[in-house]
Amino acid sequence: MEKIKEINLRAFKIAEFLKKNDEILVVSHIDADGITSGAIAFESLRRAGKEVDIKFVKQLDEIELRRIADENKFTWFTDLGSGQLDLIEKEGIEFVITDHHIPVKSHIHQLNPHDFGYDGSYDLSGSTTTYLVAEKMGLNYDLSAIAIVGAIGDLQDSKAGKLVGLNRFIVNEAVKNGFVSVYRDLRFFGKQTRPVYKMLEYTFDPYMPGISGNERGAIEFLKLIDVRIKDDDKWLRWIDLSDEEKKRIVSEIVKICVEMGYPFNLIMKIVGDVYILVNEEEGTELRDAMEFSTLLNATARYGFNEIGLKVCLGERGDAFKKARRLLAEHRKNLSNGLRLVEEIGIYELKNIQFFHAGNNIPDTIVGIVAGMSFTLANKEKPVIAFAESDEGIKVSARATQKLVEKGIHLAKAISKAAERVGGKGGGHSIAAGATIPRGSEDEFLKLLDLIIGEQLMNNLQLTK
Repeated sequence: MEKIKEINLRAFKIAEFLKKNDEILVVSHIDADGITSGAIAFESLRRAGKEVDIKFVKQLDEIELRRIADENKFTWFTDLGSGQLDLIEKEGIEFVITDHHIPVKSHIHQLNPHDFGYDGSYDLSGSTTTYLVAEKMGLNYDLSAIAIVGAIGDLQDSKAGKLVGLNRFIVNEAVKNGFVSVYRDLRFFGKQTRPVYKMLEYTFDPYMPGISGNERGAIEFLKLIDVRIKDDDKWLRWIDLSDEEKKRIVSEIVKICVEMGYPFNLIMKIVGDVYILVNEEEGTELRDAMEFSTLLNATARYGFNEIGLKVCLGERGDAFKKARRLLAEHRKNLSNGLRLVEEIGIYELKNIQFFHAGNNIPDTIVGIVAGMSFTLANKEKPVIAFAESDEGIKVSARATQKLVEKGIHLAKAISKAAERVGGKGGGHSIAAGATIPRGSEDEFLKLLDLIIGEQLMNNLQLTK
């Protein structure tokens, strides 16, 4: 409880510091957690009567920070900044930071869970960290809903099958104030909007042989266990099924996972907490936090961050329609990306596996494709993906929760390997990324393979 008091005190001090500035620039990251973080900061400042601008960036490097410094505005960095704190100070930018990535150091103007002994992968996301400050700035309790969307988009619930740690305080607050409803349900994507067979077909974690990636197999599976697929001409979604039908599906999926040898603790996470935004229309992408976050990712990955921002701020007209079109295009691109990986192949080293997409998959979505490629890959090794970017070679790495529990921490490994080849990286234990110089891929892979091997060996020794 003492640490929680310290975090709240730091959040209060940052809020008070923000109130002293009349003109503020918000700088945030280009993913669901970044967009929701930026939206929370933007709206809380606007309500406080501040003149506020917002800027979304792919990464903070010296060039980008120089541009920000040239604007000569007090800057609130959200969902980024902690890893570049020294550079921010070097540029002379007046700032506050609300971030959850591993910081280079502590700072009085920075709110970061790592500074207080918490894990930024599970205890607080960028959006929930930012919300703690927004809450101290006024009556911003309604922003707790999109804070939860950001945390889900950042996979903060992947370890326990629910949001835990300091995230839980924000969930409880959102429930108490009537903005979010939480209940236990199947934790697959698409329960609000996809036909049930499509939801199953596009589920790869857990991987279900004959169902995952197999439309006909998913339909036959439902027929076999006597679950309705259609009602007249309408394809039924998960939310349209009876409780009995849902129970039959879950029971059969559990049986499949047991047969596949999945660890018991991972099987138990198939069902977990689901976060419903009660003020959003049922059957839309905005109703379920998981689908909402995917919609935001679809805007961010293609440079339409402002569309995602508008949706977060409540626009349900043209902005929402545009976001839905981007989501449809996003799904098409992901499908094409996975098809490309199947064509070029995934190559295995001792402890990792990789593919190089060149310029055939946008660097903004190659990480998502890497996660999806577990359907084609060895599930006992993390997937490393390369893609061309303006800054060099984009590296995206994805693991499964099972691999994380074996001792793999991708952010630590990626960061270490990237620095040795002249690049920079970071992220979380289950998902991480980096930018490295062109031509350094082979050296990077050798280093990363060794580092991942050391992580696995160290964890094995600790468990003996």
